[in-house]
Amino acid sequence: MKKLILFCFLLLGLNPTKAQGIGSLLLAGEDGSLLVENYLNPAVNGLMSGMNSGWYSTAKTHKKLGFDVTIGMNASFTPSKDQMFDFFSSNYNYITVADGADELPTVLSDNESETAFNVSIPTLSGDLKVGSFTMPGGVASELPINAIPTPFVQFGLGLPYKTEVNFRYVPDLNYDAKVNGSSIGIGLQHDLTQYLGLLGKLPFSISVMGAYSTVNIEYAIGKNLSDQISVSNGLARFALDTWTIQALGSLDLKILTFYAGLGYNSGTSKFNVNGDYTLSYDLQDLNQNSVGTIIENISDPINLAFSSSGTRATIGTRLNLLFFKIFADYTIQDYNTLSAGVAFSIR
Repeated sequence: MKKLILFCFLLLGLNPTKAQGIGSLLLAGEDGSLLVENYLNPAVNGLMSGMNSGWYSTAKTHKKLGFDVTIGMNASFTPSKDQMFDFFSSNYNYITVADGADELPTVLSDNESETAFNVSIPTLSGDLKVGSFTMPGGVASELPINAIPTPFVQFGLGLPYKTEVNFRYVPDLNYDAKVNGSSIGIGLQHDLTQYLGLLGKLPFSISVMGAYSTVNIEYAIGKNLSDQISVSNGLARFALDTWTIQALGSLDLKILTFYAGLGYNSGTSKFNVNGDYTLSYDLQDLNQNSVGTIIENISDPINLAFSSSGTRATIGTRLNLLFFKIFADYTIQDYNTLSAGVAFSIR
């Protein structure tokens, strides 16, 4: 489970190879932030969808001090429209695609081809800072299916008044002394069937639930990103917060449970590249004659913010084997998500 969670963290643009490739985009100057945003956007949206999924497998809450321990996995599928992004040259001031392509792979594309860019930035003297870099291709081939995986371990506890609380927690995980990440989440579910009088005696349950999750990941950037970029105190930071609120319904039979949910998701995230960076460019005059090199120092060059929100609808089923439960459900949302898992439950 730890390796799988680490893989999920590293996938989000923080895979060491991909992170080095993203770092080379710093040569793009002010255009670098927009390029990174377009490249990472589907991974962030997929992670948000996954973090808001898999919180329940019934609308029926635990009795007081009843509990369960669940091990599960969410897989949020990348829409085909988000596997590539349009490169509009009018949105960029200093970069051009070397081969003239106008559609480029995102991080979750199955197109692994790198994209070469040329850079030309005017200086105050009228000369041009020129350089080149490559943007990484997609990583979909590294996944069994083209989906962002969000594994989780969850503990649920019954409280008074037919309410239960659910906790998710992944402690700090370190990888190769360069990457560490952690994740926590809390959800609250309240049974509404108790207010329906005699209808509450039926095997049908309804409830409401809300949940919050947060993820924090850091990646220590090496001292040399390329021949043109050196780094001091380089650090990439990713932080994500998600919320969901849902109305739930379930038919709880002895062997099988059928459940559904309808609700709303929201999430925000930040991706920052911090540290001090020394960039080296060739210097050309207006006639494209080389007139030397120029060194530029920049600090904390990338600060991106992402957000996503929308409705969701879930349908699923659970197999009840005494204290063990096996469940699977499918959620229609911005990034459709398949959730599955097993639980040890005492009501």
